[in-house]
Amino acid sequence: MLNRLLVLAAVVASFAPAVLAQSPSGALPTPPPAPAAAQSTSSLSPAAAPYVSNTSPAAAAAPGASVQTSLGGPSAGKTLVTWYGHSAFVVTTPKGTVIAIDPWFSNPWSPDKLAAAMLPKVDFILVSHGHADHVGEAVALAQRTRAKFVGPFELAEALMGAGYPMDRQGMMATAGNIGGTIPLTDEVAVSIVQAVHSSGFKRTEVSPTEYAGNPVGFVIRIRGGPTLYHTGDTGPFSDIQNYARMYPIDVMLACIGDHFTMGPNGAALMASWARPKYIVPMHYGTFPVLTGTPEALSQALKTMKSPTTMLQLRPGVPQAF
Repeated sequence: MLNRLLVLAAVVASFAPAVLAQSPSGALPTPPPAPAAAQSTSSLSPAAAPYVSNTSPAAAAAPGASVQTSLGGPSAGKTLVTWYGHSAFVVTTPKGTVIAIDPWFSNPWSPDKLAAAMLPKVDFILVSHGHADHVGEAVALAQRTRAKFVGPFELAEALMGAGYPMDRQGMMATAGNIGGTIPLTDEVAVSIVQAVHSSGFKRTEVSPTEYAGNPVGFVIRIRGGPTLYHTGDTGPFSDIQNYARMYPIDVMLACIGDHFTMGPNGAALMASWARPKYIVPMHYGTFPVLTGTPEALSQALKTMKSPTTMLQLRPGVPQAF
């Protein structure tokens, strides 16, 4: 997403650092309706209730479509994945490592716009590229939690210049580039993969755009847990199948909004190459131009006869894997 769109964010953000840029467009997306109460069943945990909205895939999917809104079940000893809207996630591993990804917690769909100021612990912050709707509150979050940066090396340099608390030695330890794998702990390793997009970083809305390296995605391997693939912003590319051979993917967090990234059809095509067990739609509906929907993704998966199950997360509610 281009930084120019982000006046939307500035209007709704009650906590936003200087690096969150603005846009001249002015209009906010319609906020989501209040989530419906979860239906109580033996296999559906209230803590993992489906997000019920105007674009609920459960309501729109044709019979036989591979769709789920919750995995249910207990969370003890599991990896918890919490979506905060747009591309922002928090992952908590079985050993308690906390990873924030593309932490724009003040986005219009976020249930907790003050998360960057309130999360009690974050160990690592993964940022896929320099656009403000992905950098989000990374600098402020790191200043409070001392979380280490993981992402493109050049973006690390730009963020360090904007106040991200790291030195050259620390940056060398956890910043990297496409094709590299970075062991974060004895439990977690992150492989950096390409993304077909652009990247640039603005310290303020009026500052010039700085070079931020290549855009990337992340394959996050958790010992005793799932392998997650966060696509970042991307169009479809077939090389993901090579990474999937090395690191079989359990959960693909996939942008589907179209216009600035791939849409539902592209995400379904990517899933055919990545072969994840589950695909979680993200980066849709935040702005009017992001027209891709979970329903369309569900239909695309069905048309392609994909074995991948679409899992639509409810913002702010942890999902156990």
